[in-house]
Amino acid sequence: MGRRVEGDGMPKDAAVEEFAGLVRALKARDGRSYEALGRRLSVSASTLHRYCSGATVPEEFAMVDRLALLCGADEEERRALEAAWTEADRARRRAASPPPTPVPAVSAAPESNPEPSAPDPSAADLSAPEAPRARPRRGAPAPLLVAATVALLVALVVLALAAALLGHPTHTASAPAPASTAPGRTAAPLPFTWSIGSQLWEGGCGHTYLVDRAPRAVAPPPVTADSGAWAGTHGAVHGGEALMRITVQGRSPSDAVVLHALHVRVVDRAAPLPWNAYRMDNGCGGAVTPRHFAVDLDRPRPLAKPVDGLDASGAEVRKIPAVSFPYKVTSSDPEELLVSARTASCDCRWYLELEWSAGGRTGTVRITDGGKPFRTSGTRGRPTYVHDSAEGRWITDSDSGQTG
Repeated sequence: MGRRVEGDGMPKDAAVEEFAGLVRALKARDGRSYEALGRRLSVSASTLHRYCSGATVPEEFAMVDRLALLCGADEEERRALEAAWTEADRARRRAASPPPTPVPAVSAAPESNPEPSAPDPSAADLSAPEAPRARPRRGAPAPLLVAATVALLVALVVLALAAALLGHPTHTASAPAPASTAPGRTAAPLPFTWSIGSQLWEGGCGHTYLVDRAPRAVAPPPVTADSGAWAGTHGAVHGGEALMRITVQGRSPSDAVVLHALHVRVVDRAAPLPWNAYRMDNGCGGAVTPRHFAVDLDRPRPLAKPVDGLDASGAEVRKIPAVSFPYKVTSSDPEELLVSARTASCDCRWYLELEWSAGGRTGTVRITDGGKPFRTSGTRGRPTYVHDSAEGRWITDSDSGQTG
C-alpha cells in the first residue's frame, strides 16, 4: 500500500487518506465549523481538523460514529466509515510500532585484526616455562550464544506479527464489518419510539399533488386515509407544501427522554417539476389551526420554526402555544410534532433530524419517508386541476369557478 510524507514528516498511508476523505465529506455535508462540531463531540477544533486532514487517526471508532450521526450519516454510510477506520487504525498501529532491530550476521571469515597465530610447538624452546593461555576478550559472544540470540529474536518477531494479524482482521470496503463488531461498542436500543405520518392534508381535506399524468389518467381524489396508496400509485409529489406528523413516545413511564431540537437537512435542490397540479378539494378549512413547525425550504439553510396554533371553535380565538425545545417524553406522556414544509421555487429532497438525550446517552434520529428523503416541489405556473364530482372528471381550476 502506497505511502506519502506529510508536512510534519510523518508518512501517510493510503488507508488513512481514504478514511480522512470520508470524515471531510461528513463535515462538509453538515456545514458547521470545526469549533461547533468539536464542542458537540467533546474534542478540540484542532483535533477534529487533524482527523479530517489525515494527520491523526482516532484511537476509538465511537467518536467517529458520533460524528457520523451528528452529520446525518445513514446505517450503510456508518458501516463503510467503520471499515475505513479499521484499515486506517491498522496503518496507524504499524506506523507507531518501530521495526525490530536488525541482528548483525555472524560470519565465519577471520576478523580484520586477527590475533597472532600460535607458534609451532616443535619450534618452541622446551626449556622455557609454559606461557599462560590467552583468555577470551570480555564482551565477545561465543558462537553458540550468538546463534541462540538470533533464534530468540526471530521467534519474538514471528509471535508479534501473528498477534497483530489476529488482533486486526482485514475488512474490505465492499463487505464492511457490522457495526456490532467494533470493539467496545454495543447496539443499545433507542429509549423511545417514533412514527411518521407523511401524507397529511390541511384540515383533513386540503392538499395538492404534482403528478406526471394527463387528467384522464388520474383517479378521483381518495379519502384521507387512502392518500398514501393514491400518491404511490400515481408517483405523486407534494405540491407546494408537505404536512407530516411525528409521534414520539418514551419506553419508560419514569425515565424521561429529553428532546433538544429538530433540524432540517436538504439533500438536493432542482427546478420545480413541470407536472400538472391536482388539488384534493375546492377549498376547506377548520376552526382549529394546530401548533406546528414551519419550514421554508427555499431558504439556504431551512429551520424548523415553532408556530403557535389557534382555536376559533369557541366564542373567542384562543392561542395554542407552540412546542419549544427542550422538553421531555415518557411512555405515558408522548408528544406529536406537526411539520409544515413549503416551497415555491425548488424541487426539494429533504429529511429531519431529532436530537435527544436520556440516561447519559445522546443521539440524533433521522426522520425520513420510509428510508428515503421527503420530496416537495413548487407549483407556481403549473396547470391546476380540481375534481368535478358531478361529472366525475378533473377540470381546470379556472373552470371550477373557484379562486383557490
